[in-house]
Amino acid sequence: MKAAKAKLRRLQRLERIRAIAKQSAALEAAQAEDTLARLLHLSAHTDRLATGYRIKPGPMDGASLQRISTFASALLDMSTTTTRDADHAKVHADTKQADLARAERRRAAVDDRARLAEQALEKRGQRHFSSERRRTGTGLE
Repeated sequence: MKAAKAKLRRLQRLERIRAIAKQSAALEAAQAEDTLARLLHLSAHTDRLATGYRIKPGPMDGASLQRISTFASALLDMSTTTTRDADHAKVHADTKQADLARAERRRAAVDDRARLAEQALEKRGQRHFSSERRRTGTGLE
């Protein structure tokens, strides 16, 4: 009986640790998604700016043409760079979402094992352990 109780306590501790790991993974995933959203917005904005500064027909002197051309080229380079950064951020965000899903599966597996151990103790005539278990996390999970 002592071994079964010790196993249950160990599983409950492990479940709390896995819940904390899941919360950390959720935070990292949210940060990655936020970075992705910001980079997508920045990419679209710089693309609109570069499109707006393209050379328009009409009389222009050489210096004005040179300045506008240089500025539009720099904006286009920035747009390309931010698009590439957004693509990398998308891959990073997808990885973090996969990490979050993996953390949830690990937490759920330990939770299932703890429930089975608890039920086994109850079947052996031990007192009810459910009331002693503290729930971790929030009701939003």
